[in-house]
Amino acid sequence: MLYFSKLRIISILLFTITLSFFTVLNFIKLENSFLQKKINLGLDLQGGSYLLLEIDNEPVIKQKLQSKLLDIRKLSKTENLQIKNLKLDNNVIYFETTSLLRDKVEKLFEKDDSDINPYYQNFKSHELNLSIEENLFILSFSDYGLVLLKNSTLDQAIEIVRRRVDELGTNEPNIVKRGNDRILVELPGLDDPARIKNLLGKTANLTFQFVSKSSEESFGTQTLKYDEDDELEEIVSKRVILSGENLLDAKPSMNNETNETVVVFNLDRVGAKKFAKATSKGVGRQLAIVLDNKIISAPTISEAIVAGSGQISGDFTFQSATDLALLLRSGALPAPLNIIEERTVGPDLGKDSIKAGIISLIIGFISVILFMIYKYRIFGLIANIALIINLILLVGILTILEATLTLPGIAGIILTVGMAVDANVLIFERIKEETLREKNKIIAFDSGYTKSRTTILDANITTLIATIILFFMGSGPIKGFSITLGIGILTTLFTVYFIARLLTSVIVLRNKEKEKII
Repeated sequence: MLYFSKLRIISILLFTITLSFFTVLNFIKLENSFLQKKINLGLDLQGGSYLLLEIDNEPVIKQKLQSKLLDIRKLSKTENLQIKNLKLDNNVIYFETTSLLRDKVEKLFEKDDSDINPYYQNFKSHELNLSIEENLFILSFSDYGLVLLKNSTLDQAIEIVRRRVDELGTNEPNIVKRGNDRILVELPGLDDPARIKNLLGKTANLTFQFVSKSSEESFGTQTLKYDEDDELEEIVSKRVILSGENLLDAKPSMNNETNETVVVFNLDRVGAKKFAKATSKGVGRQLAIVLDNKIISAPTISEAIVAGSGQISGDFTFQSATDLALLLRSGALPAPLNIIEERTVGPDLGKDSIKAGIISLIIGFISVILFMIYKYRIFGLIANIALIINLILLVGILTILEATLTLPGIAGIILTVGMAVDANVLIFERIKEETLREKNKIIAFDSGYTKSRTTILDANITTLIATIILFFMGSGPIKGFSITLGIGILTTLFTVYFIARLLTSVIVLRNKEKEKII
């Protein structure tokens, strides 16, 4: 029946008022952190940067194979395999052994529980493919070995990129995988796209290496250029004293003695021991601080550094020191990232998009209101009130979720308006049919709501299933559309069967004696 209990009416009012309050939060500011919720605008509405990054896996593959070389050398010693001519060329490992040991070596690489060449049961494949030509062994990555290596590198790179972006304080960044070697980064409202490009483009592989005493490059040394001046260079030892993995923290600071900006760092316990030992033995020598194969600075060690902390100087501005500290804190990328696509959306374009979206919503909204009033009179007005409440509830739920609104999201809201009216039209047309057969107006109206329910639920549930599929299968703007449309379907059903029905019951019960109500 059309009767609503007091408890039901109070519950409907409380739910509506609560969500309306969260809708209002988008237009006011409160100090309470819980009440600071609001809808965030997406990249296409408030402007920002869109970057598509591609991982250069070549260094990772080479580094992994070089570590395999060391493992093979260790294996040859422990198993007495007499391996010779071991080398790495074009990402392929070559080595030779004797005819007597060939079968034994082959078994070590081909067995399922091999330590040096892991076997992946789910792929039915080893990490490395092995081919043998007489006594020559040839090792290269298998297809599945490469896929697992790339996936591992991609997951690690996404985590590092996320740390760097979070350090910038960017609101609602979108960082997702694209295939096996690409990362999509969307940064709404970013004011300085050049800065984020610079931060994401650096591997941030920090090492400490002694400057060679020799004036010429020899075995075990390499020539590196300075970061600020490519004409200056130093010959440094290839032996790494300390790496960025031992850093606990890094932050910009001012050196009171020289009045220059520096980066102060703290080491973990293992790093502090290594650094203390190296600086104790290297008093009087230059220690090169190297970032991505570029020397930042090469100070002379005047005394042993045993406190587990130090500072990096290098003609920094406060901004560059802050960025370097950020890179060091977030950790080194496992592989270099190349920017292969870049788009910047200006805030003016975003404002135009918002304006166009709002205008289209208002035009559609007014058209629907006028049609409903013309067609159904007082009940059309009830449908319009329910429609307005529907939009308020939808915005309230999006606010609680702190959702990011995009242009497709606005399209989802506009579609919700049409679906909400469609449900009311189905109900009112069914009521008209029932009033022709039933003289009791209350029964006729109640039957109209009851008998149209199946049709309305079928239509909305099938649409809801489609939005769920879009959410899980789609990405970016498609997800935004599916979220607003999915929530809109739920708020539509609530307003139709609770708000509109409650208001309808009031009108019908007061005018039940009239010959024609609708």
